[in-house]
Amino acid sequence: MDHADVIIVGTGHGGAQAAIALRQNGFEGSVILLGREKDPPYERPPLSKEYFAGEKPFERIQIRPVQFWADKSIDLRLGCYVAEVDGMNHTITLSDGTKLTYRKLIWAAGGDPRRLSCPGADLAGVHSVRNRADVDRMVAELAGGPKRVVVIGGGYIGLEAAAVLRKLDHQVVLVEALPRVLARVAGQELSDFYQAQHRAHGVDLRLETTVDRLEGDGGKVTGVRLATGEIIPADMVVVGIGIVPAIGPLIAAGAAGGNGVDVDEFCRTTLDDIYAIGDCAAHANPYADNAVIRLESVQNAHDMAATAARAICGDKQPYNAFPWFWSNQYDLKLQTAGLSLDYDQTVLRGDPDAAKFSVIYLKEGRVIALDCVNSVKDYVQGRKLIEARLMPDPDILADTETPLKELL
Repeated sequence: MDHADVIIVGTGHGGAQAAIALRQNGFEGSVILLGREKDPPYERPPLSKEYFAGEKPFERIQIRPVQFWADKSIDLRLGCYVAEVDGMNHTITLSDGTKLTYRKLIWAAGGDPRRLSCPGADLAGVHSVRNRADVDRMVAELAGGPKRVVVIGGGYIGLEAAAVLRKLDHQVVLVEALPRVLARVAGQELSDFYQAQHRAHGVDLRLETTVDRLEGDGGKVTGVRLATGEIIPADMVVVGIGIVPAIGPLIAAGAAGGNGVDVDEFCRTTLDDIYAIGDCAAHANPYADNAVIRLESVQNAHDMAATAARAICGDKQPYNAFPWFWSNQYDLKLQTAGLSLDYDQTVLRGDPDAAKFSVIYLKEGRVIALDCVNSVKDYVQGRKLIEARLMPDPDILADTETPLKELL
C-alpha cells in the first residue's frame, strides 16, 4: 500500500498550488498529487477564453513545466479517480481499487459541470467548458466553417464562450432563464451593459427563456426546443449553468457539508487531518460578513492552498484573503474586487457607452465590491476602500474627476 505524508486530490489551481506552497514553506515530507485528468496541472480560466480561441497553446497554460513536479519531489499521478475516503484509517481508495494512506489529505477536487436535466441532455454535440478535453472536443466539432451554436446559461462561462464563438464567426443564440445575464453575481447596470455588448456583436440573446428539451437525430443534437415550443436549430450546444461540488467521497466519509464541504478558518474539514480548498470548500468569508459561501475563483483556490499548506507546516494563519475575479469578453476587461452579496445600493461611475466604467456596490453605506470595466485605476484604488470599510458619499463615488484613492 502506497503512503504519503500529504496526498492532494485535484490538479487544478488549488491542488497544484497546495503542492507548490508545501515546498515553499519548507515541507520535506512525501507529497502525492492526484488528478482525474491525464494532463498535468494547467490554468482553467483560459479554457473559455484564449485556449478556446486558439490564441494560447496548451504549453502556455500549464501551471508549471512537467519536469517541475519531479524536481520538487512531488509524485504527480494522473488519470486517478478517488472512489472512497476512510478518515478513521487515513486511507483513500481509487476507482481501480488501489489504496493509498496519508498523514494529511488536501481535497482540491473542484466541481463537475451541472448537467441539463431535460430530455436530450446526453446527445452528442452537447458540451460543457470545464477541462481541456471539453474544449478540444468543441474545437474539433467547430472546424470546417461557421456552425449554429446555442449557449445555455448567461453567467461568465456562457458569456465568455459566446464571445469566442462570435470571434470565430459562428452563429450564436444564448438562452438565459433569468430576466438578465449575470443576475446572480452582478447588478443591473453590468447586466445591461453586457447584454448590449453581446447583441452588438451579433449574439441572439434570449432572456427569461427556458429549455424544454434538446432535439436530436441519430444521437446528435440538432436543436433546442424552448418552453414556448420554438425550436432553435443547433449544430452544437454549450451548457454553462454552474458546477456541482465534487465532494461525494468526503460526505460519504462523514464530513459536514451541503453546497460544498464545510471548512474552518484553516481550511480543515470536520474529518481529522483532512483539508478542503477551492471551488468545493464552503467557508465563512470575512468579505461576506462571515456568511458561509463557496468561491469559484483562481484567487480563492490559490489563497486557500496557501492557508492549508501553512497549517500543515505548523504556521496557522486564518484565511482572510481579499476576493477578486476577472473576465475577458471581446475587447472588454472586467475586474471585480470584493463580494457584492446582499448589496442594497449601486453607484455608477463612468460611462457604459464609452465602455469604461465601474459599478460600485454598497451595503448600509459601506463599499463592499466593485465591477470595473476597462477601469484598472478604479479596481486598484477601489479595493482599498473595501479593505478600509469606508462609507463615502455616493455622489463623490460617482464623480470620475475624483480619484477613489482621495477618499481614503
